Amino acid sequence: MSANVSRSARLEDVHDLALGMPHVTVEHGSGGNPVYQVGRKSFVFFRNPRPDAVDPATGERYSDVIVFWVATETDKQALVLDQSSPFFTTAHFDGHPSVLLRGSRIGELTRDELAELVQDAWLAQASARRASTWLGQHHLE
Repeated sequence: MSANVSRSARLEDVHDLALGMPHVTVEHGSGGNPVYQVGRKSFVFFRNPRPDAVDPATGERYSDVIVFWVATETDKQALVLDQSSPFFTTAHFDGHPSVLLRGSRIGELTRDELAELVQDAWLAQASARRASTWLGQHHLE
């Protein structure tokens, strides 16, 4: 694989990328799942199995759902309406600025795509000052 081509994303990349953002703390949900926060606001978390996210063939609850914040409803719709994308949502998340991704499908993203998703999630929840500082440091203003 060329150095200019990003490899497939892995679950451990979610943890590494989230922890690599500034001012991040990790809480643990009721099932012990990690919840990554900036300024006490969640931006990425691993969801417990819930009745709204199930396998259509078996009815079994997905046990590998990851939630990523997005900046706007437009951003959310761009991700979930793209039939080639692994992102989805459920009625439970109607009106909520986030998208869902099954861990079993994370390899459909490149690590670079995942990094952008995590960074955008962090930016959506970080304070304006923290976001501005991070964008300036990365020449993305």
